[in-house]
Amino acid sequence: MKGAAAMGAVGLAGCSGGGDGGDGGDGGGDVTVTIGGTSTGSSTQAAGQALARAASQHSDFLNISVQETQGWTANLYAYDNGDIPAMGVDNNSLAKALNEEGPFAEDPVDTLPNQGFLFTSLQIHWVGLNDSVESVADLREGGYTIYPIQPGFGTRLLTEEILKEAGMWEPNEILNLDTGDIPGAVEEGRVDALCLYGANGVALSGWCQNVDVRSGGGLNLLEVDDEFRSVIEEHPGAILEEVEPYGYEQDVTAYTDTMTTWSLAGQWAFSPDIPARATEEICRLAIEHEETLRESDPTTLEYSPEAMTQTVIPEIDIHAGVANFFEDNDVWEDSWSRGDE
Repeated sequence: MKGAAAMGAVGLAGCSGGGDGGDGGDGGGDVTVTIGGTSTGSSTQAAGQALARAASQHSDFLNISVQETQGWTANLYAYDNGDIPAMGVDNNSLAKALNEEGPFAEDPVDTLPNQGFLFTSLQIHWVGLNDSVESVADLREGGYTIYPIQPGFGTRLLTEEILKEAGMWEPNEILNLDTGDIPGAVEEGRVDALCLYGANGVALSGWCQNVDVRSGGGLNLLEVDDEFRSVIEEHPGAILEEVEPYGYEQDVTAYTDTMTTWSLAGQWAFSPDIPARATEEICRLAIEHEETLRESDPTTLEYSPEAMTQTVIPEIDIHAGVANFFEDNDVWEDSWSRGDE
């Protein structure tokens, strides 16, 4: 059912071709693309709003609108329902949907979007609150209240898989809150350990910054042992990174001075009904107007054609406009498949 042969079309709610009728970009007219940007304060929302600003300032035909949604994993269901024509999505969720694994085993989707390009890498990591927990070894023993990110987020799906594999899920109480509610829970001391993330090694995501501010200076990175590192290394959807702490207003190094992360790549993905010239223009804006993007979103990726291809899954079509951009910049690979125009 999945893969290149299964890329179905969705209704063009939020995507119109103006005078050209949305026929792939051979004619004139404005095009509006609505992107499912996950929640307020998320890295995807920030990146999407930055794209919208760049389109407003530097494109003579493209408009971008960013819609709030429930997360990267949830976006695939929203797309399948015809609710959004474009989205931010992570490769772990895409691969799970493609292979009908994880949440998609019992609740599969019938259509997948065409792939776009890498726009962020989120570095997920552990912090403890108010000396309640010092290491991931403590979490294996259980009895803590932990926040593994908002349900529906791609970061949540990956984190849940890793924590279950590491033996940290069952022995602890899982706090299921939206990202807008977790800063209050932290301020009230209702959580012992949290999974937070930064974007592209630059800054914490907006909701994580709110947690930092409202924690009263009580956050610390958890010490990570080799057993947990091995779980990250062996998970196909995660990348193990060990970096210097960044983004926090407080000193978070009481137990370790290393931020050990399970990093997750996110890409823009598009309905094949969106004109090719629109997604090709989005690629152009990312490359040529990075400064404008960064003015809106300081965590903006350092774009290059090569970097933009790093999220390509060969089994899923690449949107025709993105494929044109990759070909024009000599980064296209023959093993990839082009979506319909």
